Amino acid sequence: MSAPATGPAQAQLQSPSQSPAEAAPVNSRSRVLVASLVGTTIEFYDFYIYATAAVLVFPVLFFPSSDATTALLSSFAVFGAAMVARPIGAIVFGHLGDRLGRKGTLVASLLTMGIATFLIGVLPTYAQAGWVATALLVVMRLAQGFALGGEWSGAALVATENAPAGKRALWGTFPQLGAPLGFIIGNGLFLVIGALLPSAEGADPSQPSDAFLSWGWRIPFLFSAVMVAIGLWVRMRLVESQVFARTQEAGTVRKLPLATVFRHHWKQLVLGTFAMLATYVLFYLMTTFSLSYGRTAEDADVPGLGYSYTAFVLMMIFGVLFFAAFTLVSGPLADTYGRRRTLAWVTAGIIVFGLVWVPLIGLGTPGVVLWLVLGFTLMGMTFGPMGALLPELFPTSVRYTGSGISYNVSSILGAAVAPFVAVALWEAGDGSPWLVGVYLSVMAVLTLTALLIGKETKDIALDEGEAPTAPARAEAPSA
Repeated sequence: MSAPATGPAQAQLQSPSQSPAEAAPVNSRSRVLVASLVGTTIEFYDFYIYATAAVLVFPVLFFPSSDATTALLSSFAVFGAAMVARPIGAIVFGHLGDRLGRKGTLVASLLTMGIATFLIGVLPTYAQAGWVATALLVVMRLAQGFALGGEWSGAALVATENAPAGKRALWGTFPQLGAPLGFIIGNGLFLVIGALLPSAEGADPSQPSDAFLSWGWRIPFLFSAVMVAIGLWVRMRLVESQVFARTQEAGTVRKLPLATVFRHHWKQLVLGTFAMLATYVLFYLMTTFSLSYGRTAEDADVPGLGYSYTAFVLMMIFGVLFFAAFTLVSGPLADTYGRRRTLAWVTAGIIVFGLVWVPLIGLGTPGVVLWLVLGFTLMGMTFGPMGALLPELFPTSVRYTGSGISYNVSSILGAAVAPFVAVALWEAGDGSPWLVGVYLSVMAVLTLTALLIGKETKDIALDEGEAPTAPARAEAPSA
């Protein structure tokens, strides 16, 4: 039972004509935006520091091999293994989020990610524990993927289900903004540690120092505990969205959201998955493959650009600033012109971008910087509207499950294999990344096809389609 109203505003909220869902507390704009932003920033921070370590130290510490390329591919394989766990996380957390609510599920996903990341920071290395160390790293990586599988869709729903009319895409960019912010914080911390623990005089500047390999790399993983504590404090202050509360009140909460999604919304699953494909491939090529390519020596067996780690990461962070800026820019554009039209034009730009990699990189350092800036700008423009598009494809009763599965199955088709395929194509091109660019363009063609087949979702009401059919009523839980 609700406590009696104690003030005019509260009395107005609890007027007799209102339903319990309508009288429920409302999240303030600042609370929604901060909660959706903080959580995804932490989650992407955790993911990025693993990606950086996968290039920088894990091939040496956990995958020793006489061949550097083999060690790097092994490290990327474990990096990609987390993507396989993400759809499982989307199903588990999606079930909880659609059955029990968004708030508690988001807290659980954040806590899972934080614990797994912290434990990576205390793992023994291969030299200390042999294959057990590698196996433990794989388990922690799978736990990270499992957690991220439930994080994104929940954060996107918190933003979009609380957004005012006509601003869903703008509000949906705030959880997306966590990706560039997490990158800057994670890589910035690695840069600071690298500067404090420099390589010995005369050593290869592209390689980490002995102190960095010994213990310095652990600091970003251990620091995640502080960030998770902040994120939990913010999220515990959320209340459920009125959209979900009305679904509970109407009795349309599904007993088995996964079955409902596959039975009635499989077309949206397929279109949502392929709509995200180019975004994922571009995302991991620009953040993971580019770091490996940029710091590989020009005289290596598979030559790269030959930059030092510090120099190339600083260029990447400069590019990521454009990622952040254009993520926010994309929201108002998608609200004004529609998600489908905005994303179709951006995807066409990605197709062209993939075909001009070699001419850009051939211009020297200015060309490399321009390559990074263009890639990250397109990344912001394609990633931003996804925070609104994918949730809008599904009704409230299965929105957490449906958007989460689309987002994370796309991670397998795109992100899980992108770094691995990119290294193989880089090697096949004798050090030239032209085949990698073509691969990006081909994936973007598939995304453009899905966007053209799909329908515009800008004007869809998030409560639309909630009236249950007879079978759905049979699935609804009893009071």
